[in-house]
Amino acid sequence: MRYSTNPAWEAVASPAIAETRAWVAGRRFPLEKPLIDVAQAVPDYPPPKPLTDHLARLVADGGSHRYTEIEGLPPLRRALADHMSGFYGGTIGPGNVAITAGCNQAYCLAMQILAAPGDEVLLPQPAYFNHQMWLDGLGVRAVHLPFRPERQGVPDPEEARRLIGPKTRAIVLVTPNNPTGAVYPAAVIRRFYELARARDIALVLDETYKDFLPDDVAPHALFADPAWAETVVHLYSFSKVYCLTGWRVGSVIAHPDMVARIAKAMDCVAICAPRLGQEAALFGLAHLESFVAGNTRMMRERARAVAEAFRANDLGYELVSVGAYFAYVRHPFAGIAGRDVAKRLADEQNLLCVPGAMFGPDQQCYLRLAFANVATELVPEMVGRLKASVR
Repeated sequence: MRYSTNPAWEAVASPAIAETRAWVAGRRFPLEKPLIDVAQAVPDYPPPKPLTDHLARLVADGGSHRYTEIEGLPPLRRALADHMSGFYGGTIGPGNVAITAGCNQAYCLAMQILAAPGDEVLLPQPAYFNHQMWLDGLGVRAVHLPFRPERQGVPDPEEARRLIGPKTRAIVLVTPNNPTGAVYPAAVIRRFYELARARDIALVLDETYKDFLPDDVAPHALFADPAWAETVVHLYSFSKVYCLTGWRVGSVIAHPDMVARIAKAMDCVAICAPRLGQEAALFGLAHLESFVAGNTRMMRERARAVAEAFRANDLGYELVSVGAYFAYVRHPFAGIAGRDVAKRLADEQNLLCVPGAMFGPDQQCYLRLAFANVATELVPEMVGRLKASVR
């Protein structure tokens, strides 16, 4: 190129999933050993037929192809506010809700509003790679909370307290976590909330996978605090729960002033989230409760199957944490980078996973397995290939 570009983006890491998928691009896999893809977190089942039928009808309606309000369809904002209020036992209004093009966009818009170049954001390790990439592109410094495998990947609020400085603008928590699968205890989330509130910084709480918790208990009670909106910026995605990954629909729940600022950024970026995705989310909230419950039970079964497969401790690989969509494992090859281990698994075992190094520093001995892509009956085959790689 003869023109210059923003040097911050030149230094940003390349998209991790694209690199991982390139390892198997163009390959053919034998019937007796097909590819098991546990790289990207995508439901291995389609949306329910009532939802696709509903969308098919909307496609024929000329009005369904127009812009929505910048913050999202008003009925969807109300429905999500009601749903979240009921689920968490708190008070959330439509004015607290902005609909976005997926949770990635929700995070990006929130960070663009919260932090300026030179500011800092606390990011527990390992971190969802797009979270780190976006901060790097903004010129915002990610201050890493160390990974504690002895805590099953749950970050330590006391360590966070020591890392907060005058330039800190937010703490980011993802629970259930991507990549570790760890579900943070309510008491830990509360301590982070109190810490953020005491320091007048935002607690950005990404609960993309809240529909796949290990039990039916609300994961925290932050929204029951009348002052929650002074501190919490909540992120959510409809992609996994309704199998809408390609429709791009998510949300930010925050103070109305934060929502107004996000609307300014949204108007510049996309004007509004895709209308059909919003219509799908609205239909899901109104009609797909039993579909969601069934998928929640199915993912719990898959998580239990993964935990049980590692319980014998004879695979060579160690299960560090598991939950929602993910398992985070320590590989047994001392001195070998996780990227090389992952490539070897793809080449020799037809098992595609993501190396821990793509989620941050000091993760070379770990791999992420997105087991949500694997039916329960295939879990023994998946772990069998891990075991075979050691032999």
